[in-house]
Amino acid sequence: MEISEPRIARRDFMALAALAAGGMAFGKAASAAGRATRIVDMGAVELSSAIRTRAVSCVEVMTAFLDRIEALNPRVNAIVALQDRGDLIAQARRHDAHLAAREPVGPLHGFPHAVKDLVPVRGMPFTQGSPIFRNFIAQADALQVERLRRAGAIVIGKTNTPEFGLGSHTFNPVYGATRNAFDQSRSAGGSSGGAAVALALRMVPLADGSDYGGSLRNPAGWNDVYGFRSSIGRVPAGAKDEWLPSMGVAGPMARNVADLALLLSVQAGFDPRAPLSLEGGGEAFMRPPPQDFRGKRIAWSGNFGGAVPFEPEVLATCRAALRSFEAMGCTVEEASPEYPVERAWQAFVKLRGWQQGGALLEYYEDPARRALLKPEAIYEVEQGLAMSAADVTTNSVIRSEWGRAVRDLFAHFDYWVVPTAQLFPFDVEMRWPARIAGQEMRTYHEWMKAVCLVTLSGCPSLAAPAGFSAGGLPIGIQIIAPVHAELKCLQLAAAFEQANRSNLARRPALLESA
Repeated sequence: MEISEPRIARRDFMALAALAAGGMAFGKAASAAGRATRIVDMGAVELSSAIRTRAVSCVEVMTAFLDRIEALNPRVNAIVALQDRGDLIAQARRHDAHLAAREPVGPLHGFPHAVKDLVPVRGMPFTQGSPIFRNFIAQADALQVERLRRAGAIVIGKTNTPEFGLGSHTFNPVYGATRNAFDQSRSAGGSSGGAAVALALRMVPLADGSDYGGSLRNPAGWNDVYGFRSSIGRVPAGAKDEWLPSMGVAGPMARNVADLALLLSVQAGFDPRAPLSLEGGGEAFMRPPPQDFRGKRIAWSGNFGGAVPFEPEVLATCRAALRSFEAMGCTVEEASPEYPVERAWQAFVKLRGWQQGGALLEYYEDPARRALLKPEAIYEVEQGLAMSAADVTTNSVIRSEWGRAVRDLFAHFDYWVVPTAQLFPFDVEMRWPARIAGQEMRTYHEWMKAVCLVTLSGCPSLAAPAGFSAGGLPIGIQIIAPVHAELKCLQLAAAFEQANRSNLARRPALLESA
């Protein structure tokens, strides 16, 4: 299926024109409020077109989104380090001047954008959720921020994240916890929790994120939006070590698949500062060619043959979503990689300690800063310190064996589908769930085992809304394709989006108060 602009665009433009004409009976104030609501409800593809055709101004867009942030962010704490309104409006006015002068503009021209607080933005706080960096101001933009600015985005602040991105639950001692868009007593997920909630509540049109153990996928599933973990190297990111890449990647988040593709087209593409980044630009992701899914085979792993604990309602909700694939002509069969899950999981835990712990080692070795590290950070460092070079090699080989088992799965199936989390959003006051379906969690991240196993494979994984629990809590599915097959993920997700429209129609109750 071709990814295209949602069909409501013309209706929205007509409504915006009517509001601009002042034709609504309940007066100018109501007209302005209605116009602002339509602006923040527009998809990013629609909004880009509306700005470029000057159906809306960049100042209007900035004002509408800042008003929405002012109304709702105190309830959820998704956006942090918000910049001065006057300065942001002035930047938007300059973007309008570029349009008036008919200068070339990028696809995100005039978009208010909040960058995840694991990424530096020149002149803005860069805390990484850690008290070690509570007062730190970044001196330069990260590579991915440079791309956002070149595309025309205006950086308005940051999105909240757990300390150093550790744990799939967004809370930290600098900014506090981020609350779920659908139930403010529940976790937003993480580590891109602030980004997902800001998207779901229409506080930003698009969001960036990053993903090691599910940080794009879990918060997307828990807030009824989309998140895309791409292949290693697809979205270049600067790192101290350019030659031994982390399993962590950057990627886009959005409220629909066309918008997801739009941001990926900006983020993706080779950069010489990231020598392992993939050749080519991101333009190919904008409009993937149409695809007929009749006869395509989908492997549904569910609980990996009983090797991974899940809340039963999560599996039931995701299985119900699989009917949308069958309605498209796909065949869905239960299947998992033929490899010991526990062996693969232990390799993930050890390699994560080596990679993530190594990045935190300098803080651990300083007693004053070690005292400020959360226990999960210390756990990762000490996991890494316990490993020898031979241990790294042994576990990297296991990772490769797991990857080969996944490739063997794709020899028989076109896609692989797994839930985005093993349980529904838990109490925001919890640190992490101690048990799932009666099984004790041995680490702070084992409750994300099913997502981490996908990370270990290196495959691109697109999180899409699957459905809701009986209590109204969201969950998603991961649409997984072979390494470097991001286009395949986007194609199937676009078709699934059309077949599963009922979940997209459900909006957070907080939006009614806005």
